[in-house]
Amino acid sequence: MAAEESDVIRQQPLAAVRVAFDENGVIAVETRGIADLTTQRPVTANVPVRIASISKLVTAIAVMQLVEQGQLDLDTDVSDVLGWHLHNPAFPDVPITLRQLLSHTSSLTDTVDYVLPLDADLQRVLSDPLAWDPAHAPGGYFRYTNFNFPVVAAVMERATGERFDRLVDRLVLEPLSIDACFNWVSCSDAAVARGVVLYRSGKPTKDDNHGARPECPVTPATDGSCDLARWQAGANGAIFSPQGGLRISALDLAKIGRMLLNNGQLGDARILSPASVRLLEEPVWRFDGNNGVTEKGFLCSYGLATQTLATPGPDCRDDPFADGRQRVGHAGDAYGLKSGLWLDRAGQTGVVYFATDVLDADTGLHSAYTRVEEELARGEFFPEQERLSGQ
Repeated sequence: MAAEESDVIRQQPLAAVRVAFDENGVIAVETRGIADLTTQRPVTANVPVRIASISKLVTAIAVMQLVEQGQLDLDTDVSDVLGWHLHNPAFPDVPITLRQLLSHTSSLTDTVDYVLPLDADLQRVLSDPLAWDPAHAPGGYFRYTNFNFPVVAAVMERATGERFDRLVDRLVLEPLSIDACFNWVSCSDAAVARGVVLYRSGKPTKDDNHGARPECPVTPATDGSCDLARWQAGANGAIFSPQGGLRISALDLAKIGRMLLNNGQLGDARILSPASVRLLEEPVWRFDGNNGVTEKGFLCSYGLATQTLATPGPDCRDDPFADGRQRVGHAGDAYGLKSGLWLDRAGQTGVVYFATDVLDADTGLHSAYTRVEEELARGEFFPEQERLSGQ
């Protein structure tokens, strides 16, 4: 017999932040907890945190700018840009495209480690057949795979000659006046000093930097060195963790959400055309019962680095809001952190949230998300007296 809700011991994350917004601005800010246990520094909505897989959405926004500029194409073989033949060894003649990489239909897998040392050769790593799904050709079968995004970053670098983190900074973050960065490299000293430490069961798992810029912000080279001058365009797209390494505050992430709600524009900054925003959000893949892996119902509809909630069907449990309304955005999950950016197009509202030291065992009551995520999504996590409007 399932336990009654009152019988379940509810956890408390170490830190939690929620920002609600609409196309005109922030509606409400809610915060609770500690950003750094060592200093007992409280969390706020303007402290940067490793936001996990929402990074993929920001990467895709930069990709769509390059598509608009004619530097990239969603449907041509990325081998033409990389300068080497990227292919699934089981299907060597089937081209792989940016649309497939961004939508996790490329047939890449995470069977081999996508966290690569600074001096890694992406071409050599992906020549290993273990990196690929031998049963499904590129283009149809969905398997959520972090390794898609180091490849995306390599394609971006080869097309532009720019380093991935600087490219996203120029195309997306700077025009929106966002002090954020991939792997701490280009954030301001002030942002670095107030970063959130990630924890699991009270022990630090990431960014326990004591308020200082990390000595090596990326995975060191195989000889232990950390010289970013070794970077070569497209040789190793994993260096700056495009799949999950964005450090950004909840308030700044809400700017990204507001830009999308406003069809690609925020204030005077036009980031994307309305057509590009629609392309980002339009599902490329929907679960039909046998055309992909849903992660126990967590993923059932996916676009270009965007998830769509809530998908009907008995095998889909992708509605943390529990209201059946369609929303688009992305979730994040890494190192004990859970995060979300969700847009309600019908209501022209959105929400950003994150929590640290979240236990996967604290399962949700009505979805494949954790209970903490459900409560943050629905605005039920913070007691009324803790809610602070307009911060």
